[in-house]
Amino acid sequence: MTEAEIIRQIRDRTRTIAVVGLSPKQDRPSWGVARFLQARGYRIIPVNPGHAGAKILGETVYADLSSVPADAGVDMVDIFRRSEAVPEIVDEALRVLPDLKTIWMQLGVSHPEAAAKAEAAGMVVIQDRCPKIEFPRLD
Repeated sequence: MTEAEIIRQIRDRTRTIAVVGLSPKQDRPSWGVARFLQARGYRIIPVNPGHAGAKILGETVYADLSSVPADAGVDMVDIFRRSEAVPEIVDEALRVLPDLKTIWMQLGVSHPEAAAKAEAAGMVVIQDRCPKIEFPRLD
């Protein structure tokens, strides 16, 4: 399967995306990407410990992935954090998100070891890419 086919499959099967590191600031890339995804019909679940309990893009913010309700149906985690934070996020996601299918690391974010661990657990992993750029290419 080509990378385009993999991304198309992610785009088409994903319904709920936990955005780790989502900022409430509209000028931040995480906010713009989350707003784009929301406009395309995806449910966004903001994850940011500094804003837990608040609302971003009309959705309640959770402190971490463990705080997201188990029945939320998160099938993709989109990571807007530094690469060195990825292993902890991946470990937590694999532990607490029963519907998870995809780990997506944003532009400039990659961690080969964490990616290999997620793939070994059956996840599809995308690194150093942005769905706001990749999804429209497939329309």
